[in-house]
Amino acid sequence: MRASEGDQLVQHGRVVGQHDQVSEIVQVLGPEGNPPYRVRFEDGHEAIMSPGPDCQVRHRETHRQK
Repeated sequence: MRASEGDQLVQHGRVVGQHDQVSEIVQVLGPEGNPPYRVRFEDGHEAIMSPGPDCQVRHRETHRQK
């Protein structure tokens, strides 16, 4: 998984009825775009995440077109 600042990190819901959680990658802490990432959630709080298999990176070019 590789990402850049400004990409979105989408964590898919794990149970029926749970919504996806979308955050913005504000800092890439790993080498060459690899995790961990500092992310900012819609409510403004920030966290450092090492995404698992339930996560997906939406690159800036992809989510701007939608």
